[in-house]
Amino acid sequence: MELSTRTAHELHNMLVKKEVSSREITEAVLGRIEQVEGQVSAYITVTADAALAAADAADESFAKGDAPGLLTGIPVALKDNLCTKGVKTTCASKILKNFVPPYNATAIDKLANMHAVPIGKSNLDEFAMGSSTENSIFYPTKNPWNLSCVPGGSSGGAAAAVAADEAIVALGSDTGGSIRQPASFCGVVGMKPTSGRVSRYGLIAFASSLDQIGPLTKDVTDCAMVLQSISGKDPMDSICADVPVPDYLAALKDDVKGLKIGVPKEFFVQGIDSDVSAAVWKAVELLKSLGAECGEHSMPVMEYTLPAYYILAPSEASSNLARHDGVRYGFRSAQATDVDSMFQKTREEGFGPEVKQRIMIGTYALSAGYYDAYYRKAQQVRTLVRQSFEEAYSKFDVLITPTTPTVAFGLGERSGNPLEMKLTDVCTIPASLSGIPAISITCGYKNNLPIGLQIMGKHFDEETLLRVAYTFEQNTSFHKNRPALGRE
Repeated sequence: MELSTRTAHELHNMLVKKEVSSREITEAVLGRIEQVEGQVSAYITVTADAALAAADAADESFAKGDAPGLLTGIPVALKDNLCTKGVKTTCASKILKNFVPPYNATAIDKLANMHAVPIGKSNLDEFAMGSSTENSIFYPTKNPWNLSCVPGGSSGGAAAAVAADEAIVALGSDTGGSIRQPASFCGVVGMKPTSGRVSRYGLIAFASSLDQIGPLTKDVTDCAMVLQSISGKDPMDSICADVPVPDYLAALKDDVKGLKIGVPKEFFVQGIDSDVSAAVWKAVELLKSLGAECGEHSMPVMEYTLPAYYILAPSEASSNLARHDGVRYGFRSAQATDVDSMFQKTREEGFGPEVKQRIMIGTYALSAGYYDAYYRKAQQVRTLVRQSFEEAYSKFDVLITPTTPTVAFGLGERSGNPLEMKLTDVCTIPASLSGIPAISITCGYKNNLPIGLQIMGKHFDEETLLRVAYTFEQNTSFHKNRPALGRE
């Protein structure tokens, strides 16, 4: 089996036993990138020299007998909105096209400290605003399962890199579903941790109360390894919670006996593909046959989550993106004649259409006379959503839904229909608004495209999510399937 196709936990065991070196693994992944990247376009920047140097450092650490971290020597793709010292971090936007951060994100430092291998910066929708990775200033990323389809977004490059074996694992960010939705479309595992579980320091802000960093991996064990590696209190992030980080690998038990699983019926409304719905229900029945107690549940407030999100997230984006003005860093328009025109033309030329649209929506929602009508009401809905989840978790341990209403759609198919594009996130947004953890795993296929199963849990109870996901994985074979890309 090619090294690039293996999971992180398989490679970790091989490294510990000295059956393989990190340089060999890294060279295999770089070879795979050379083979298929021209078709997939998963990366904005491939850091081959830095990756090989990091691999050599990892091998040296193994040779000295240092205690290895879970990801020591493992090639990792990094979404290009995570600050990497000395490496361009563009957010797939013209306004940051040549921005080189002077510091690392905390999650990146955690990986660097254990000698993980950063293989490159992955493509995304500009400033993480989108659901297809078609909004990148550089180029769209393709879905490795079908190159005529989108990989999802905004972490589409990271998900595609893992699915295509151009990385062993990846870090993405999730604001309204930007890890889970591409995980679903690309047939990999993606988790949005509880808000506050992983430091956001060094993640270039979109909507600060919603943004979270999380793993994209080939299986649930790898997801637990990455989450273990990046979690924990960070004084540089004011909402990063000072709570113990459990042993996530110990939570991987093939056992759901006695667990109570709720299935909210509002997630199976009009617009959910019948094959997607059938695959999710089949997954629920499997978990029931393995000893879980399953029942339907009603959460009527869920129908208001999409409009509430598309007021709150743009409002925060309007505020956060004000810093990109051509003064301190990033792009500055050459057409400016004075300070006012510098602000105006820099932002006009530097931001793409989707980002401009969201800034305008957010600015409008926050403006005098409209704040109470829009922003305040959206915050009230957010409170009701959180209360609705609390009520559900008084009866159930986890909730199961589709990750996305459909499988991956064609490139360009929805780019002219903003509402249809935004409806792609209708199943993932509720967990984002309430701050709970959620994971997406593959539960079936339609037209050889993966179908995602979403499992949502209680705040800081990623262990139960991993346990349910692992049990499903151990009793099915979906996670073993890989795209045929380059191996036909």
